[in-house]
Amino acid sequence: MSEAEKMIRVIIDTEIKPALAMDGGDIEFIKFEEGKVFVRLQGACKGCPGARMTLKMGVERRLREKIPEVTEVVAVA
Repeated sequence: MSEAEKMIRVIIDTEIKPALAMDGGDIEFIKFEEGKVFVRLQGACKGCPGARMTLKMGVERRLREKIPEVTEVVAVA
């Protein structure tokens, strides 16, 4: 596991998951490959009209701020 992947997991677990849980949502880290972070949105986030905004403006922005190797966050089904 790369240093970037370790940091991604820590940020998702300590910052992003708790924020999503406040609205009944959750996020699962799938993999980090070629700059892309693959995640699965769950709970209230799954199918939510605001999920794309949360993903890009929340999750992606936070990860890119902290980890320069991250170029994009992609939601998988």
